[in-house]
Amino acid sequence: MPDTSRDPVDHVRTTRQHAGETVKNGQNGPGLIAVGIGVLALVISLAAFATAHPTAGLIAAVVAVLVAGAGLGWLAFTHRRVREAERQWHTEHPGRPAEPPTS
Repeated sequence: MPDTSRDPVDHVRTTRQHAGETVKNGQNGPGLIAVGIGVLALVISLAAFATAHPTAGLIAAVVAVLVAGAGLGWLAFTHRRVREAERQWHTEHPGRPAEPPTS
């Protein structure tokens, strides 16, 4: 299988343009980790509220919102970069049909 790490769009093996983009594009790693930490902080927040520790729960909830929001922002940013690479690829290959966006 050829190395396609420089082009995150899979033009050959899938009918959906962005299938597997989140896993294939290595630049999504920090965003995925941040979302995971945000989910973990949310679980900690709920556990703190359930055990009558409202201050710790509130701090964990704020951390969860900030970190998960930053992670989702990172994923949106990298997705925009993928879409731009896709548009550039279609500009460089005018003979290939441009499929409508699926995401």
